[in-house]
Amino acid sequence: MKNSTPRLIVAVSETDPDLLYATRFFAPDPFVFLEKEGRRVILLNDLELNRGRSQARVDEVVSHGEVAARAGKGATFAATIVRFLKEQRVRKARVPATFPLGLATELTKAGIALEPVNGLFFPEREIKTAEELRQLRHALAITEAGLARAMEVLGAAKIGAANRLQWGNATLTSERLRAEIDSAILRAGGLPANTIVAGGEQGCDPHEQGHGPLKAHSLIIMDIFPRDARTGYYGDMTRTVVKGKASDAQRRLWETVWEGQKRVLKTMKPGRDGKEIHDALTAFFAERGYPTEQSKGRWTGFFHGTGHGLGLEIHEDPRFGRTRFKPGQVITVEPGLYYPGLGGVRIEDVVTVTQTGIRMLSRFEKRLEV
Repeated sequence: MKNSTPRLIVAVSETDPDLLYATRFFAPDPFVFLEKEGRRVILLNDLELNRGRSQARVDEVVSHGEVAARAGKGATFAATIVRFLKEQRVRKARVPATFPLGLATELTKAGIALEPVNGLFFPEREIKTAEELRQLRHALAITEAGLARAMEVLGAAKIGAANRLQWGNATLTSERLRAEIDSAILRAGGLPANTIVAGGEQGCDPHEQGHGPLKAHSLIIMDIFPRDARTGYYGDMTRTVVKGKASDAQRRLWETVWEGQKRVLKTMKPGRDGKEIHDALTAFFAERGYPTEQSKGRWTGFFHGTGHGLGLEIHEDPRFGRTRFKPGQVITVEPGLYYPGLGGVRIEDVVTVTQTGIRMLSRFEKRLEV
C-alpha cells in the first residue's frame, strides 16, 4: 500500500536533486514543494512566480508574498510555510533526511509532525525514463566535448626539456589543460566542476585534481564530470593517456584496467549482484599481479568502488557494490589501478541496464598513446 502521507521539501533546486526532480525548475533561492494525494504544489517567491508557472512541472504555483501577507505583518519564512501548510490542510509530512533542522523545529512547534525519510526520497529516481536517458546522453556528449579538447591539446603539445610538455610557447600544466577542457564544456552547454587532470604520481590519488607541469611518457588521468546547465543531469567519464611513448609497465597496467572493465561490462545484467562482480574484478587484478593492499598507511591497487549511479547527482544511488542490477539503472563502470612509482590508470564509461544486459551511453575512444 502506498504511503499517503504528504511529501514536503524546502530547499534550493539548483543544489537539491530531489527538488529539481520533483519540479524540473531551477531557482537560486529556497522554495517549498508539497505533494499531497498525488497533487504537486510549490510556494514560490514573487520574483520567480511567472517563470515558475510557465516552467515548473507542477499542478499549482502559489505566491509566497500572498501567503506571507495572510500570515501577518513581518511573517518569517518559517511562519509563511506554516500558514501555507495549514491552508493546504497538512498536519503531517514526510521530509528528506537533509531537511533543515531549524525549520523542522519551527514546524514541529506549530503542530506539524515531520517524518524524515532515509534513503531515496523519490525511489523512482533510481530507474531512468526514456526522457532521462536522452538527457544523460546529452550530458555525456558535453563530457565528450571536454575530452576531445583535451586530446586535441595533448596531440598538439611538444616534448620539451626534462620531458615537460609545451603548448602554445609555454609549459602545459594540469591547470592549463583543465582550463581548456572546462572552456569546451562551457561552450557545449555544461557546467564544469573540479575536473581532474592528474599526471604521474598525482594520479595515484583518485580524487587529486592535479597541478603543475605535465610530463611526456607519463600516465595522465583525465576525469571529467560536468553538469548539463539546461537539465541538471551529469556526465562522468575518465580516460588515461600517455603523451609520447608508454613503457611496457605502463601499457600492461592500462591494458589490465581496460580488460577488467570489459569483463565487468560483459557480466552486468538484471539480477546480478554488483558486489560479486566487484569482488571478481578485484580478484582478476590480483591474478594479473596487481593486488590491492595497504603499505605504510597508503592503499595501492584497486581501492575504490567499481561504479556508482549517475543522474541529477554525480554520485547517487545505486552504488555498484550494493545493488542487484535492475533495468533502467544508469551506472558508471570505472575500474582503476594505482601504484606510486608507476602511476595510476582509470577508465570510466556510463551504461544503462537493459532487460538482457547493458547499453553503453558513453562513446569516446580509448587509446593509451597520444
